[in-house]
Amino acid sequence: MASVACGLQKVFSLPAQVEPNFPEAASRWSAYIDLDERLKAPQPNGESRNEFEGIIGASQTLREVLDQVRTVASTDSTVLIEGETGTGKELIAHAIHMQSQRRGRPFVKLNCAAIPPDLLESELFGHERGAFTGAITQRLGRFEVANGGTLFLDEIGDMPLQLQSKLLRVLQEQEFERVGSTYTRHVDVRIVAATNQDLAGLIADKQFRIDLYYRLNVFPIALPPLRERLDDIPLLVAHFVQKFGERMSKRISRISRHVLDTLINYPWPGNVRELQNLIERAVILTKGDMLQMPPLPSRVLLRTEAVTLKDAERDHILKALEESNWVVGGKSGAAARLGVARTTLVSKMQKRGLSRDLAQSRLAV
Repeated sequence: MASVACGLQKVFSLPAQVEPNFPEAASRWSAYIDLDERLKAPQPNGESRNEFEGIIGASQTLREVLDQVRTVASTDSTVLIEGETGTGKELIAHAIHMQSQRRGRPFVKLNCAAIPPDLLESELFGHERGAFTGAITQRLGRFEVANGGTLFLDEIGDMPLQLQSKLLRVLQEQEFERVGSTYTRHVDVRIVAATNQDLAGLIADKQFRIDLYYRLNVFPIALPPLRERLDDIPLLVAHFVQKFGERMSKRISRISRHVLDTLINYPWPGNVRELQNLIERAVILTKGDMLQMPPLPSRVLLRTEAVTLKDAERDHILKALEESNWVVGGKSGAAARLGVARTTLVSKMQKRGLSRDLAQSRLAV
């Protein structure tokens, strides 16, 4: 954390040392940080905080992502945004749209995980009156609404297999039919998709089409989790304090250095969304100009979403392999630890894409 502390000193433009003749000033610098000053400070790259439609941060990691946004925005290429829940995938998709030639046209969003599978086709392509029970009027789908603009498909990994082939056709041909219609409609829509899942694993399990993956993965953008953007936490805190303070008519201008250090050391399993919610709660509790933070969760859940049986089995196998130093067979091997035959374990490893080289490469990233 020494490098982080040094970075904080630079970010907040604090003096490298305080003269001993000014003990009160030294105490003040060490006790709290002025949030207003942090918001006024220019970013290291000289850019405005609001250039990318609410994307807050000045870390090198985030700047590299925004450079990718600039690069791809001017094209009509399909973009696949990958990242954990709460990392800001929708903000990046919107930034791509606003930096593109389509910014004057609609930006339409659809969360594939939030729509029941039997209604998702109608949401995407629309339907004719009488196409199914309850279809009492004609309805335009998201593709028609987004014509000329951008369609953001969030949680694309949750799209049912039977719809993936129809989406692939639209990506390839820019044409589709409404549910209950035989008339082919043509659209000009740019697709930006996002997922927090391992699409390669879904492909191996026959849950995602490999041809659709290649069509979506023209320009991939990987969003870093907040724990890899520690330098951005002070600026994010200042931004959210100002945002919620204005909403609640509160004037909060300071934060304890100890509190800020605690926030920087927290792993943030819910990423920026979790930080935003925590700061909103803190602003509600604060009386006066010093931010009063509620206690952080004592038990950190590194995986915020429900663990599936498939994921649980994979994690269990991986743990056994690591404990046995990746020895599969023998009395002390992973197969014996798991109580299965060696051939069975090898088959499961192949199905789950587990190998020692792959595991080590992921740890090194």
